[in-house]
Amino acid sequence: MTSSTDQDQTTPRRTPPTGRPIVLVTGAGRTVGIGAGIARRLAASGWDVAFTYWTRYDDRMTWGREPGATEAISQALAAHGASTAAVEADLADPETPARVFDEVQQRLGDVTALVMCHCESVDSGLLDTTVESFDRHFAVNARATWLLIREFGRRFAATPGTGRIISLTSDHTVGNLPYGASKGALDRITLAAARELAHLGVTANVINPGPVDTGWMSEEIREHCVRSTPLGRLGTPQDTAHLVDFLCSRKGEWINGQLLMSNGGIA
Repeated sequence: MTSSTDQDQTTPRRTPPTGRPIVLVTGAGRTVGIGAGIARRLAASGWDVAFTYWTRYDDRMTWGREPGATEAISQALAAHGASTAAVEADLADPETPARVFDEVQQRLGDVTALVMCHCESVDSGLLDTTVESFDRHFAVNARATWLLIREFGRRFAATPGTGRIISLTSDHTVGNLPYGASKGALDRITLAAARELAHLGVTANVINPGPVDTGWMSEEIREHCVRSTPLGRLGTPQDTAHLVDFLCSRKGEWINGQLLMSNGGIA
């Protein structure tokens, strides 16, 4: 795996000789995360995979940074025959989305599918959310989603009908105001692409995966979610990855402009 700092920015764009389509997965910085699970599933299905990560976000979270995660994810993808590109990306910076697409094009080729798993998520409610936190949530969860979709639409050059845009969302707002509100904006931005990018033959859908324990749940939350789910278990990254895999396939091309609940029927 070659880091972004090792790349010659003048390297011409290329298409991998395997002819595999290329997917860009954002927010895949931890091996146990949903983004990494999606990346592995798509690699196994024949995609080359670029993914972004931002370790400074993990440093702020209770789970902390996972040493060697980027290399481990890249190795897992390569084991499925995928060419890979890992790009460290601060999506709070409005210049980042264009830079990410530039680097992915130079290292792998044109992107056919965009799967957005990145997020800013810091719990706070109506009375204790700061303006700084509110703005950061909207910068990462809403504005970056728009800018990534915009770059994708401007650069899309694959066969009409093959393009895919997928975002992960949440409907949790109580005690989680900036996260839930900014994810609501993400929904609208993504679903607009189903119409506005129709001339490119690109589908756009949103997935709500429900509660998936990737290291953030307390035992109390875990037990509550299990009790509230008819199937009696928590969601897994693989559950979400299977749906993304289907939507990215030819079999999923008729599903467009939808907000899909993949949450085991949790109340």
